[in-house]
Amino acid sequence: PEVPLFHNDRVRRCLSRLLYIWAMRHPASSYVQGINDLATPLIAVFISGYFPNKDVEEEVLSGEVMIDVTDAILEEVEADTYWCLTNLLAGIQDHYTSDQPGMQRMVMRLEDLVNRIDADLAGHLRETGIEFLQFAFKWMNCLLLREFRLQRVMRLWDTYLSEGDGGFEDFHVYVCASFLVHFSAELQQMGFDELFQFMQNMPTDDWTDREIEILLSSAFVLSTLFGGSEAHLNVVRH
Repeated sequence: PEVPLFHNDRVRRCLSRLLYIWAMRHPASSYVQGINDLATPLIAVFISGYFPNKDVEEEVLSGEVMIDVTDAILEEVEADTYWCLTNLLAGIQDHYTSDQPGMQRMVMRLEDLVNRIDADLAGHLRETGIEFLQFAFKWMNCLLLREFRLQRVMRLWDTYLSEGDGGFEDFHVYVCASFLVHFSAELQQMGFDELFQFMQNMPTDDWTDREIEILLSSAFVLSTLFGGSEAHLNVVRH
């Protein structure tokens, strides 16, 4: 992400090392573009943990904090990030193996869900020639890291982690559905070119934790309605 902290040479070397080791230890998938993004919230959180009095946005993500980060601290951050990234990816590893079947599965589930909760939006996307794979693959591959500011992703992932093993797959699909439907009225007024451009640059720069929490609440409602019960999939919003 375009965050100054990750332009720091020491942080970049830390990220390169842990990704290299992960790739060597997981030859079935090796390194796939997008995995580097998944490490960034973890690095930011662990660095912040050593400096609880520093503002995350103004001092940590800006990179100013690196003046105070010793080599010993950075080694601890690197080890903790590697451990957490490994555990995160263990639950979604088929997202990054050949042909990325896990990613394809999540996109299909998202399309199926949107067809049921917002049939008008799903119909409009079909009529304009927009396929879910064209925009949602990135949402699944990078777990919405490209759609939100990094501090918002930290809040989002906090809930994913609290959801247990299915947070980064099952619950993520419900979050993506809620995210898409949030813009339903606007999207239904757009043609192909405008839609495609909008999907590539969702207007979330001014979102705060409050908007993220509303999004998570909506996703939780969907997970309660549809989770584990195919019979519920006949509910359609008009």
